Amino acid sequence: MAHSFPPRSLRIANKVIVFLQRVGLPLGTMHLLTVPGRRTGRPRTTPVSPLTVGGHRYVIGGYAKGDWVRNARAAGEGVLARGRRAERVRLVDLPEPERRPVLRAFPAQVPHGVSMFVKTGVVAEPTPDGFEAAAPHVAVFRIDASP
Repeated sequence: MAHSFPPRSLRIANKVIVFLQRVGLPLGTMHLLTVPGRRTGRPRTTPVSPLTVGGHRYVIGGYAKGDWVRNARAAGEGVLARGRRAERVRLVDLPEPERRPVLRAFPAQVPHGVSMFVKTGVVAEPTPDGFEAAAPHVAVFRIDASP
């Protein structure tokens, strides 16, 4: 993996996507995930593209050391929203072996997200094998309904 942290351009793009989503313009498979900050407890929002594998929903954090991933790990829960629909969810951080089938499914289920993973160096090639090879370097969270 080329980078441990997201490039500045990705942070700017995420802010634009969050704004567009909040004003009611849905983009592809994008949802907004809001989790409490691990230090301040203030809500932090990032765009994510959930995918479904084996009847469960998942989100991928391309940067395991990125702020939203560290916040999600610390909180273990958040709010997943799209448009006016929002749901409280539990976020279960998967161990590396369980990440592989989810990562393999990403190129087919979220094709618009593949180029970002390649451009930023998270994956070497835009194939299921390329995504599976990134398992040690990324975070994958299973999305469960919050009790």
